[in-house]
Amino acid sequence: MTEYILDSESWKLEAEAIINDVKAHVNQINISEKIPSSNSCIYMNLRTKEEKKFCIQLSSEGFKIVGLDWDENNLDSEQFFETPYSLLNSVSPSFSSSFASAVCDKLNHMC
Repeated sequence: MTEYILDSESWKLEAEAIINDVKAHVNQINISEKIPSSNSCIYMNLRTKEEKKFCIQLSSEGFKIVGLDWDENNLDSEQFFETPYSLLNSVSPSFSSSFASAVCDKLNHMC
């Protein structure tokens, strides 16, 4: 059963917020222009700092890697991640250090 949480425009807004949140910690991330979004999900292309490419599906179930290159939807994984951070931590060691460094910098500016 397909669950509809947002309309396709709302999924786009959600994806854009995620992109803005993590873009400083990856080499590239954008909404797929080749795989259309729907009322149940949207697809994003990711290139990590290690130069690994992925296609990510965002749905009401969370984040899932669906391809090992941009605009690919050919993996049949059942592994979902609750947040973009948990997905990125699992595929990019550089994300973890970059994100931690940014958090430390923000905390230091608060003092």
